[in-house]
Amino acid sequence: MRTLVTAISALLVGFGVIAAEAHASLDHAEPRGGSTVETAPQEITLWFTENLEPAFSTIDVRDADGARVDQGKAQVSETVMRVGLKPLPPGTYKVHWRAVSADTHAIEGSFSFQVGKQ
Repeated sequence: MRTLVTAISALLVGFGVIAAEAHASLDHAEPRGGSTVETAPQEITLWFTENLEPAFSTIDVRDADGARVDQGKAQVSETVMRVGLKPLPPGTYKVHWRAVSADTHAIEGSFSFQVGKQ
């Protein structure tokens, strides 16, 4: 019986270590990736599963020609990162983000959205 309790305890501790090593990931975005919005958004907002390090987390938004259309440095508050946008005409826009979580693990990704009718 004692061996069984020890084995179960070791197994549970192992699962705890795995859970503690989890890193932040993108939970959702507004506008959503792949979406079409009729009215141009004034900002991009990203929600993550863990707190972020503001100094190392960024959002870059570009139009179809590759010109930046964001208004500069992203604002970070705990699990939310956002950046203002210049006025956007109809078209397709690509969002590239890089997030560094409080455990210093960096992740990045990108998605596109469209303004106006397809």
